[in-house]
Amino acid sequence: MAELVYDETGRLLFTKEMKEEYTILCPTMIDIHFRVVLEIMKSFGYKAELLNTASPNIAQEGLKYVHNDTCYPALLVIGQFLDALNSGKYDINKVALIITQTGGGCRASNYIHLLRKALIRANYPQVPVISLNLNGMEKNPGFSMNIPFLRKMISGLYYGDVLMQLKNNIEPYEDNKGETKNMVDKWISLLSKQLSKGEGLSKAQFTHNAKEIVKNFAAIPVHRTPKVKVGIVGEIYVKYAPIANNDLEKFLASQDCEVCVPGIVNFILYNIDNRLEDIRLYGGNSIKYQINKILLDYLLSLQGIMIKAFQDYPELLAPTGYYHVKKLVKNVIGYGNKMGEGWLLPAEILELVNAGYENIVCTQPFGCLPNHISGKGMIRKIKEVDGRANIVPIDYDPSATRVNQENRIKLMLSVAREKIET
Repeated sequence: MAELVYDETGRLLFTKEMKEEYTILCPTMIDIHFRVVLEIMKSFGYKAELLNTASPNIAQEGLKYVHNDTCYPALLVIGQFLDALNSGKYDINKVALIITQTGGGCRASNYIHLLRKALIRANYPQVPVISLNLNGMEKNPGFSMNIPFLRKMISGLYYGDVLMQLKNNIEPYEDNKGETKNMVDKWISLLSKQLSKGEGLSKAQFTHNAKEIVKNFAAIPVHRTPKVKVGIVGEIYVKYAPIANNDLEKFLASQDCEVCVPGIVNFILYNIDNRLEDIRLYGGNSIKYQINKILLDYLLSLQGIMIKAFQDYPELLAPTGYYHVKKLVKNVIGYGNKMGEGWLLPAEILELVNAGYENIVCTQPFGCLPNHISGKGMIRKIKEVDGRANIVPIDYDPSATRVNQENRIKLMLSVAREKIET
C-alpha cells in the first residue's frame, strides 16, 4: 500500500506510487465525451473508471454529507462518489477520486472542498481527491496536466461534440434501431486508439477524421418524419447528466421528439473568452491576454474544421460557431455576466431557436442562483427578441418529483404539437 503523503496545508496528495496502484473514479456527466477522455487517461498510465451508477441512493448519500441548500450537482457528484466507495466494489485503500476545478466563483471550484469534508465524515480520510484544473490551483506528484495530455483531452472533447451532434440528429429517424448507437461505439473505439497513440491530433488528421465521421453517420438509412424538436439548455452538469435530469433525453425520445443539446466546445471557448473579456472590461495583464488569445484562436480553428465537415450534408445539423452564438445575445445580456453559464445560457436558447429547435427545456438545479438569473430570468427578454421560443424551466433537486417535471414538459410539448398541426 502506498504511503499517505500530505502537503503543508494538510491536503492528502496523489503520489507517483498511487498512480501505479490506485483506480481513479470519475463522476458521470456527458457519456460520449467522458468515455473518450478516460481512454486517454489510461494511455498515460492511469487506471481510470467512469461511474455510470444512477440509483436513488446516490441523492440520499449526498444529502447525508452535503447541506440541502447547496447546489444539486454538488450533492449528486459527492453522493455518487460515496455510493461507489460504500458499494464494496473497490479497495478503499487503493482508490482515488477526480473532479474538475475551474477557479471561478461557482461549483466547479468549491465541490472539491465539500467532497473532502464528506470523505472525512464518511470515514474515508485515506481517499485522495485529484483536482483537474488548468490554473495550477492544486498539484499532485502523481498526476500531471502537461501539454500532450491537454492536447489529447481537448481533441477528445471536440470529437465528442461531433459524435453527440450526429447521434441526436440521426437516431430518432434511423430505419434500423441501434445502428446509430453502434456507429457511436465504433468511433469512440477508433478515436480512443488513435488519441492514445498520439494520432488524430494535427489539423490535417482532425479534418480527415471529422469528415469520415460525418460521412459514416450520413450513410445510416433514415426516414425523416415530422417530430417536435426540443433543445436542452441549463447548468452544465444537469444539462448533460442523466442522473441529474432524470434521464431527460430518454424521456423526450419516448415522447417522439428529436433532441438537440449544445456541445461542450462552446462552453470551453466561453471560459477562455471570459478571461479576455475581463481584461477588455476591467484591464489586466497584456501577456496573459495574448496567451489566452492564441489558445482561443487555435481552438476556434478546430471548431471551424468541425463545422466544415458537415458542409456536404445539409440534411445534418452542424454545430454552431462560437462567435455566432455570442453575437446572438448582443444587447440582450452583458458579456460581463459570466458566473456559471452566464450569457452563454440565453445565447444557446437563441441558437437552438434559430436552428429550428424552438421548444426549450431549461434545466435549473436548485441552489444555482446564476443559472436562475441567466436562464429562467431571461425568458421574457428572449421571447421579446424571438417570439418563436417555447420555453419551460424545470427545477431539479432532491425534493422535486419526476412526475411533476415530466408533466410540465408534456404541457410544453402539447403547445409545440399544436404548432406542427396548424
